[in-house]
Parts: sequence; C-alpha cells; structure tokens
Amino acid sequence: MTTENLLVELFVEELPPKALKKLGDAFAHQLFEQLKAQGLTSAASVLTAFASPRRLAAHVTAVATHAADKAVSQKLMPVAVGLDAAGNATPALLKKLAALGADASAVAGLKRAPDGKAEALFYDSTVKGATLAEGLQKALDEALAKLPIPKVMTYQLADGWTDVKFVRPAHKLVALHGATVVPVATLGLTAGNATHGHRFEAAVDPVVIGHADAYAETLRRDGAVIASFAERRAEIVRQLAAAAAQVGGGCRPIDDDALLDEVTALVERPNVLTCQFETEFLDVPQECLILTMKANQKYFPLLDAQGKLTNQFLVVSNISPTDASAVIQGNERVVRPRLADAKFFFDQDRKKTLESRVPGLAKVVYHNKLGTQGERMERVCAIAETIGVQLGGPDLAAKALLAARLAKADLLTDMVGEFPELQGIMGGYYARHDGLGDEVATAIEDHYKPRFAGDELPRNAVGVVVALADKLETLVGMFGIGNLPTGDKDPFALRRHALGVIRMLVEKNLPLQLDALLRGAAPAFGDKITDASAALGDFIYDRLAGGLREQGASAQEVDAVLALRPQRLADVAQRLAAVKAFAALPEAPALAAANKRVGNILKKAEGEVRAQVNDALLVEAAEKALNDTLKTVVPQANAAFDAGDLTASLQALAALKAPVDAFFDSVMVNADDPALKANRLGLLATLHAAMNRVADLSRLAA
Repeated sequence: MTTENLLVELFVEELPPKALKKLGDAFAHQLFEQLKAQGLTSAASVLTAFASPRRLAAHVTAVATHAADKAVSQKLMPVAVGLDAAGNATPALLKKLAALGADASAVAGLKRAPDGKAEALFYDSTVKGATLAEGLQKALDEALAKLPIPKVMTYQLADGWTDVKFVRPAHKLVALHGATVVPVATLGLTAGNATHGHRFEAAVDPVVIGHADAYAETLRRDGAVIASFAERRAEIVRQLAAAAAQVGGGCRPIDDDALLDEVTALVERPNVLTCQFETEFLDVPQECLILTMKANQKYFPLLDAQGKLTNQFLVVSNISPTDASAVIQGNERVVRPRLADAKFFFDQDRKKTLESRVPGLAKVVYHNKLGTQGERMERVCAIAETIGVQLGGPDLAAKALLAARLAKADLLTDMVGEFPELQGIMGGYYARHDGLGDEVATAIEDHYKPRFAGDELPRNAVGVVVALADKLETLVGMFGIGNLPTGDKDPFALRRHALGVIRMLVEKNLPLQLDALLRGAAPAFGDKITDASAALGDFIYDRLAGGLREQGASAQEVDAVLALRPQRLADVAQRLAAVKAFAALPEAPALAAANKRVGNILKKAEGEVRAQVNDALLVEAAEKALNDTLKTVVPQANAAFDAGDLTASLQALAALKAPVDAFFDSVMVNADDPALKANRLGLLATLHAAMNRVADLSRLAA
C-alpha cells in the first residue's frame, strides 16, 4: 500500500465573509474524518485547512491509494430462527446469506456466540478496502452535504438545464494525490489540477498545481493568493501594526477579532493602506465614528496612545497597485458621507432633551403581553427606586429613579435608530449635554452592562441599581408570562440577564436577598404577570451553579452550597471555599454520610421534630457523649460562623466524627419508648442544624 499527500480544492465565487472561516474548517475536517473512517489515512496523517474568498481546500498527509481489507463479523439471527431442530439452515437464514452474497455452503462456517439471553449466528467475511477514488468521492459528497451553509443558492450548470444547490456557484475542482489527479466529481465539475488565482493580480491563468504539496506556494507565486486563512490573518495583523507604527504617536489599530476575521475573508492578498478624514468629525462621539467605519466600511480606526480616536484609519485592500493614491482617495471619499451622517444625527439629536423624548416611549411596543417601552420604563423606575433605598437611601434612590426614567429615551434618537449597538452609550452623551451630571449620565450609559461574558460592570452605584432593575424587570416579566428560554433559543437573552444579576450581586458585594429581590420586583407589573419567583430563583441558581463549576468547583461542592439556596449571593464564594476545605478533612466522608443518614431519619419522622434535647432522657453512653460534644462544638462553630470565618465553622465539626459514629453503632433512634424516641430525634435535629448552617454536607456523600 503506497501513500501520498492529498490536496482537494473547490474554487467558487466569492463566499459570504462572515461564514468563511467556519465553512473552511468544516469542509476540511469533514473531508478528513470521512477519509479516516474509510481507512485511507494513518495515525500520522495531518490535516491543513485552507480558505480564501474564492476557495475551500484541504491538504492531508499520508493518504493511501487503497484502504486495507477489513474483517467483519456480522450478526445474522438467533440460532433458533436460523437452524431447525436437525441443525439445517432455515429459509430465513438462506435468504439472509443470499442478501450478503453468500450461499448454503457458508452455513458450516457460521459461528455461534451468546447474544443477550439467546445464542446467535454470526457470519465472518472480509470487506474489500475502498480505493482512493471511491473513498474521496464519498468523503467529498459528505463534506459538502454537511457544510454549515448560511443560505443556499440555486444555479444552473453550463448545459442550461441542470440545477445545482450550493453556497455559491462552483467553477473548478482540484483533487491531487501527489502529482496524480484523483477522478472525482461534484457540483457538475470533474477534478483536475488547475484553479484560478487572484481575480486581478494572478501572474498566469489558470494556475496549474503540479503537486499536492505545492498548492500553497504555487498559488502564492502564480496566483497572488495567500490560501491559508490563518496565514492571511497574521499578515493583515502584521501590516496593520506596521502601518500604525509608521503613523507614529503611539497609534494602534482598534482591536476587533470579528472585524479581523471578516476582512481576512474579503481579501486574497492583503495590502494595508493608511487613509484620513477631516478633523472636524472628531467632535462626534468616537463610538459613532468607530462603529460606522467598522460596520459599514470594514475599516480599522486608529487610536492614539490614550485610546482616543484619530482622524486616520487603515484599509485592507485586495489589490496592490504601484501607485495606491487612487485607492486611498477612493476610500476617503466613500467614508466621508458616512461620517457626515453621524455628525448630522448627533447634531440633530442634541436639539431635543432626553426628557422630552420620554413620552414617545409609550408609542413603542415592547411586548404584546407586557405593554410598551413606556410601561416598561415605569416598571424599571419602580424597581430601581426600591433597590436604591435599600442600598443607599433616598439620595441614591432619587438618582437611580432619574437615570431609569431616561435610560431608554435614546432609543428614539436618530443615532440609535441608525446604530442600535449605541443604545445606552448615546444616552450617556445626551444626558451630559442636557446637564444631568456625570453620575446619572454614566449610569444611563452603563445600564445595559454586563452585555456579554467578561464585560465590565456598571462603574457607579447608580448604574448598578439601574442595571439590576433593568435586568430584573426583564427576568420577572418574561417568567411571569411564561416566556422561558428553551434549548438554544433565548430571544430575550434571559440567561445573559441572569448572569448579569449574579455578577453584580457577587462582584459588587451587594447586601441584597435574592428571593426578596425577585418578589419585590413583581408588584411593578400589577396584574400583567403571575408569580414565578420560585421558578426564576431556580433559573438563577442554575446559572450560578454552572458558573461555579466552570471556575473549577466540583458538582458535589456546588450542590452542597446551593442546596441551602443562600440568599446573599456575595457569600457563596466564601461558603464554597469553606466546603472545599472541609471536604479535604479525613473526617469529611464519614460526617457527610452521617449527615445524609440523619436527614433521611428526620424526613421519615412523624410530625415536627424540634432541635432540643432533654438531658434527663439521655440513657445510652453514646448519646450522652454526642450531646456533650455538641454542647462544646456548636458554640464554637456558631461563633466562627457569626464572625464570618466559615471555614473554621465547618472544621470545628470534625470533632463530631467519633461520637456520631459511636451513636449510630450503639443507639436505637426509634426506641419503643415514645419519649426516648422523641428525645433522640431532637438530638439528631440539633446535630443536623449544626452541620448544615454553611452548606448541606450530605451532598458531599458518595
């Protein structure tokens, strides 16, 4: 069996840039996995993916010309069905063998083996390995069928009759095993060794690939194309840094991975050029200018050493003319109207105050069951005022009320109408222009935070209150009308809102009780919703549990802490640390198991069991010893708990192991004497209460 390196390229019209990286990776990996499944690759085979605006390609090392034959053992049927009483083949067995290409002569070679409760017949055969042409055809078909195509196109082949469906019309197919063309076909194309290079700058056309290993170098030399997505991206990064350094002054291009990926998907040989616009546009908030340059033109704005926008920007061109002045001037001419629009929107918006826009929110529908944005604003105001009083008294509540009232007003501005991504940000600018002060303006700007994982939290107390109120309004409202996330569908981003609430409560160390917070938000809705605070609480604790596990805590430790539904989420990290320290103690497994046993006993007890003990009813030495130890340990554990040292509180419980073990070894809890039984249950209830103040330690039991 001989091996060679394999190259497959599908040359197409310009692919959707936002999907290119995913398409390239999927095409290459599916092709590789299918070849591997057919035994055409080896353990040492290496895959390299290529993707450019007009091509998807894969290079695989050590691909065999023919897969090895494979021994297969196939279950046929139970022995009782396949053989009669005399041991002869039944018609059913003969029919099955015929379907496999065998006849009655194969019956003698069938194997018997247990299969569940019965014995079955198995047929051993050798399956001939696939040839490369067969295997690659199957792999190519599978790879194209499983591509994550965002939107399929239908187009006609050259015959004018045949319709083909694909992401974009395909024009060339290359399949080389070493220097040999592999005879495969797809999308009306037959494989060859020729492709096309850069649309304008290729040295020759078509570009002939002499060997699978020469693909990238030949395309670069003859086709003026950098085929590797990663290599092209790195080249853009290098050129951006070099161009910024040439501008000087500590300038740097804006850091945006999504923009970088999209631009990489738009060019086949990048050429970074420096352009500029009039400085008068810098009077417009830089977020507006940056967004219009990135979103509309795919430009890289340049920031100075302090992070302020300059009037220069970088363009990644797909052509490299000797004189680039025409390209530079063309891009400058194109961006100018966009910046002028932004300036116009900004100037027009400032002619009206945010307060004057508030009545207009009553005309904007928020949800058919929850009313308008105006009604939503009133609910957020009510919730924010309540939280503000709790956290900072009347002064904080008044500022939070003002910020909450104006937080959504920028939705009615021209700038946010054009760029929805700027909501909140523009509200902050307009609030400062209206003279509302930096504290309220910053709160308006920050009230959507955190908007995504890792985003910063609101910067001041007013912002925290309004952001908390805004997210609670969404969560309580949506749960109250039964509009819950399902699977991967979460149109109102309830998971993200829940994580935002958690982060603010924890990272800002807010002294708020979760259940009270959720119940306190419900009255703002009147009779529009039903009470779903319990389900919403579970939802939030589930999000918290997932986050703690991602941070390295074990499922048992997280379960132990959250089983008690701690109301002050800022305490959870300390509780978790205490549980981790307790779990490391040698006494922990036995105490956790005992705690679980105690909990089960108390659940089965009839009536209410109070955590109190009558010393006069203690008869057995073991129960007296346990009671005496509890009298010593519980005050120590409680004192440490009240002092905030939860780790010490749990570690004090280690002294209970020996008396607890002795109690269960020699004391009958369910004594015949009702008084003794009740007293022993009271002793266990006292033990249970002492052991589960920080966490439910029974959840640590294996």
